[in-house]
Amino acid sequence: MVCLAEMEFRPKLDATAESPLYRQLFDQIAEQIRSGRLARGERLPATRELAGQLGLNRTTVSAAYELLETEGLIAGQVGRGSFVTGGSTPGVDWTTVLERRDHAAGSSAAHWNRDVISFAVSRPSRELFPLDAFRASARSVLERDDLPDILQLGSPAGFEPLRRYLMDEARRQDLAGPDDDVLVTNGCQQAMDLIGRVLVRPGDTVAVEDPIYPGLKNLLTGMGAQLCGVPCGQDGMDPAALERVLDRHHARFVVLTSNFHNPTGGTLPAAARRSIAETARRAGVPVIENDAYGELRYSGEALPAIKQVDEQGGTVLLRSFSKVSFPGLRVGWALGPRPLIDRMRAAKEATDLHTDQLSQAVLLDFAESGRLEAHRRHVLQAGAERLAATLAACREFLPAGSRWTRPEGGMNVWVRLPEPLDAGELLARAQRAGVAYLPGRYFAVGRFDPGALRLSFAGLTPSEIRRGLEILGTVIKAELETASQRYEPSPAMV
Repeated sequence: MVCLAEMEFRPKLDATAESPLYRQLFDQIAEQIRSGRLARGERLPATRELAGQLGLNRTTVSAAYELLETEGLIAGQVGRGSFVTGGSTPGVDWTTVLERRDHAAGSSAAHWNRDVISFAVSRPSRELFPLDAFRASARSVLERDDLPDILQLGSPAGFEPLRRYLMDEARRQDLAGPDDDVLVTNGCQQAMDLIGRVLVRPGDTVAVEDPIYPGLKNLLTGMGAQLCGVPCGQDGMDPAALERVLDRHHARFVVLTSNFHNPTGGTLPAAARRSIAETARRAGVPVIENDAYGELRYSGEALPAIKQVDEQGGTVLLRSFSKVSFPGLRVGWALGPRPLIDRMRAAKEATDLHTDQLSQAVLLDFAESGRLEAHRRHVLQAGAERLAATLAACREFLPAGSRWTRPEGGMNVWVRLPEPLDAGELLARAQRAGVAYLPGRYFAVGRFDPGALRLSFAGLTPSEIRRGLEILGTVIKAELETASQRYEPSPAMV
C-alpha cells in the first residue's frame, strides 16, 4: 500500500461549497482510510507539504488532520509525522459504526494544564458560588414533609412548583402568550436536543449563526441537519442576510442567541429583533431564541426578547439557571407554543423520564428565598470587572491591527488577529507560554476566519485575565514579527 503523497488520490475541494475546505479534506482522507485504500502505518504528508501540493493554507490542512486524529484515524508522532491508525478491520469496525456527520472539536478544552491561564471554557467562576446560601436551600428542601415525593419519579414536564414559578415569571415579563407552556430541561443544550428530535429530519436545513457555539453545531449536524450559516458579529445575526437565506432555502427553523452570543458576545439590537421576527413570520419558519446569557447584562439597557415582540407565536425561548447560578445542576427550560412543548415533553420522557427533581426543588427554593437574586447581583459585579479587565488588557497588550468585540455582558470576547496570523497555528505556542484559548475554526459553519479566536473571561480573576493577555500579546507580537520577516519582499534587481 502506498502513502497518500504517492497516490493518484487528489481531493476534490470546492471553495464555494457551504462545507469548509478543511471539512471537505477531512471527509475525503477519512474515506480513503476507512475504505482500506490507506492502510494502517502509512505516513501522511506533513501539513506544509500537503498544503503546497493542494494549493491550500497550511492551517486548513492542520484542521483536517486534527479532526482525523480526534476520530482515531491518524496519530502524530513527534519528529516523524502523522501515521494512519484507523481503517477497516475484520469484525466490527467501531470507527465506521460510530461515524457521525460532525465531530466534537475542542471537547478537551476543559482539561488544560492547571498552570495554563485558560480563556478556553465559557463557564462561571467556581469561586463565586455562594456555597453557604446553596447549603441553606438544600437543607430547606431536605427538611420538607414532601421530600419523599420529590425523591420519587416525577413529571417529564418538570417539578410542578418550579413550572408554576417559571410561568408566573414569564407572564410578569410579558413573555408568555395564552397558548404557551413551559418544559423543564437539563439545560438549554437538552432543550435544543429535544427540539431537534421533534423538528429535524435528515437533510433538513437549519439557519444558524456563523460563527456558532460548537455544541449546537455538533448536535444539529449529528441529527443529519444541513446548517446554513448567517453572518453574526457585534450586533448579532445579520437580519438582511437571514432574509436572503430564508428566501433561498426552505429552513426547518432558525436558531439564534439574542443576548451576548457565544462566541462573539454580540447582542441583537431592538430593531433587528423585530425584523427577524417579521422575516421568520413571512417565511413561516419558527425561531428558537437561545437566551442562556441574558441575565448576565453588566451595562446598558435590557432589550425585549424576540419572544416578546413576536405576536404570532412563532418563537420558542430557551433559558437556564446554569450561567447565573450552578451549571452542574443542569436546570433550564423552554417556553413556547403548547403543541410543540407537548411533543418535546413526550421526547424527553422517552429520553430520560424527567429532569432531576431534587435539583429543581433546591433551585426553586434558592430563587424564592431571594438568594438567587443576591447571588446574581454579586455575579454581575464580578462579571463587569472581568469584562472591563479583558477589554483593557486587549487594548494594552494586543498588537496594532487586532480587533475585538465590546459586549455589554455575557462571558465571551471575539478577537481577530492582524493578518497573516493564524490563531490555530498560534495556539500551541501560546500554550507553551502559559495561556490557552479556542481558535475560530471550532466555531465556523461556512466562513472560516483563520485569525479569529474566542476569549472566555468569566472563569478568571481580573489579575489572571491581565496576566494571560500579557502573555498572549507577547506571543502574538513575536509571531507577527516573524511573519513580517518571512513575507518581506526581496529587493528589486537593478
